Amino acid sequence: MTKILVIEDELEVRENILETLKAEKFDVTEAENGFAGTRLAIALQPDLIICDVMMPQLDGYGVLRVLRQNENTATIPFIFLTAKSEKADWRRGMELGADDYLIKPFSTKELLAAIAARLQGRVALEKKHAKELKELENKYSNLLYYDSLTKLPNRLSLRSLFEEARAKLSLETQHSASNTGSSTDNLSAKGETLLEGKGFAPIAKPEAPTKKMLPVLCLGLDRLSRINETLGYSFGDLLLKAVAKRLTNFLEPGHVVARLNSDQFAIVPGAIAQRNEASKIAENLLAAIAKPFLLEGKEVFVTASTGMAVYPQDGQRIDQLLQKANKAMRRVKESGGNNYQFYIAVWHRASDEILALENGLRYALDADEFELYYQPQVDLQTGQIVGAEALLRWQHPQLGLVSPAKFIPLAEESGLIVPIGEWVLKTACQQSKAWQAAGFPSLRMAVNLSGRQFALPNLRQRLVQILMEASFNPEYLDLELTESIVIQDPKAASGILQLLKTLGVKIAIDDFGTGYSSLSYLQQFPFDLLKIDRCFIKNISKNPTNQALTKSIIEMAHSLNLQAIAEGVETEAEMGLLRQYKCDLMQGYLFSKPLPALKFEQLLR
Repeated sequence: MTKILVIEDELEVRENILETLKAEKFDVTEAENGFAGTRLAIALQPDLIICDVMMPQLDGYGVLRVLRQNENTATIPFIFLTAKSEKADWRRGMELGADDYLIKPFSTKELLAAIAARLQGRVALEKKHAKELKELENKYSNLLYYDSLTKLPNRLSLRSLFEEARAKLSLETQHSASNTGSSTDNLSAKGETLLEGKGFAPIAKPEAPTKKMLPVLCLGLDRLSRINETLGYSFGDLLLKAVAKRLTNFLEPGHVVARLNSDQFAIVPGAIAQRNEASKIAENLLAAIAKPFLLEGKEVFVTASTGMAVYPQDGQRIDQLLQKANKAMRRVKESGGNNYQFYIAVWHRASDEILALENGLRYALDADEFELYYQPQVDLQTGQIVGAEALLRWQHPQLGLVSPAKFIPLAEESGLIVPIGEWVLKTACQQSKAWQAAGFPSLRMAVNLSGRQFALPNLRQRLVQILMEASFNPEYLDLELTESIVIQDPKAASGILQLLKTLGVKIAIDDFGTGYSSLSYLQQFPFDLLKIDRCFIKNISKNPTNQALTKSIIEMAHSLNLQAIAEGVETEAEMGLLRQYKCDLMQGYLFSKPLPALKFEQLLR
């Protein structure tokens, strides 16, 4: 029975879909949010996924991004549900690897037609619908197997074309081996019969034929987005069609070129005997693409990045080979583009480690694997602990303590930082409240806000709920943001910060000095505290430039009625200079490294 997973946060929509699919005898599993849907998809590996786009915390795009990066779910047909019909939204989903879109509200017939098309005839509806299914398959044949813009084969068609090429290569190899073996046997037999006893050396057997290979190339256009933004998506489409035509004309008959997504093409040339033949093909392809395109009277230049994987050395299936060729192509893009690169196996091991880490991250919150450490913030004049910064730590069951530098970027990229960030806020507020209840002086609690958290439309409401649940006085909460978060949209950021400040919390600008730092920039936002990045503090006693910069930053902060906090203070000399410059607070290993809650409490005692 065909398994379908439905990921939809709206109960009424989800129930209507389930009712329809169950009536058609599908094996249906449901998920009410992106996180649950991702877990179920990886665990169940259904035949088809139907997923809403707009969901809180982890939206449909995030779900698809995760599943396309997982080898076990990378090729599962994926249908988006959305109430938005803008072309940009449709493009975004298709670029991530979506197979289809259904615009809400949709009819039962539209839903079943989309499912029939995506299951490519493998799904048998009830017998009464068998004729309709065949008609739908015929109707959607071109959509199923060919890209609508370039008319090239699509990813689905590429699979069958690759299987044909692989079968042809296998037959050629067998035929070559058979002929070589027969010829060798005959020569050996004749040599032994005719020349026996006449003093002749035995006739040497010919060498075995060289095993041939099939290269798979993933070619991505460099900076296509820039052309779309400056000349428009319609012009970008013209360019894509021109590139498709040039690639087709470049390749020999029988070679395959397919379109994978918005700016990527796959090329499967004929069989080769040596890898340097693939290098030559890649070089010629890049040269062909680099020649100018004349479109609507405009001369347009574009370059490409190409990654290559080789069958059978790098994989048996086209999906494996494309995944590896894509990794190589990404490496080329990261290095500036307009070049080619073979896949290297060590990358796969690194990717596996990252994927395993991300999968573990998805369960870490429920498994209670996170812990908060607290680093004291000390008044530089009195030497008293006046606050603490809450710092997240992950105790992985197999890997032990995982560095935040490894898992925080993964959490940001996957959207997991939103629920994790809420847990940090809640736990930090509860811990600070517990210390107050134990009779310790009220300490300020500093918590970092991620970019994704800051972008939440209901951030203020969520914060109010957390403060109420913890019965925590907002006057003792410092929210820390990096410069890069607020500078993306200064006007909107300033408005959000003003709203947060109405709660009574204080706002700190973190890592100051590493980005856009200027007086005019600071004046745009309602900050209360300024944290000087550790790069200015390190070796400040021996570096006159850092001394001057740090002193200027502190004076600038005070001129705007901001408190200055120095991070990463490690020596008495550094602390002495900061006192001399009238810095307000410090944190760093000189006083204490970050500590778990119990050890921090001992420090307070």
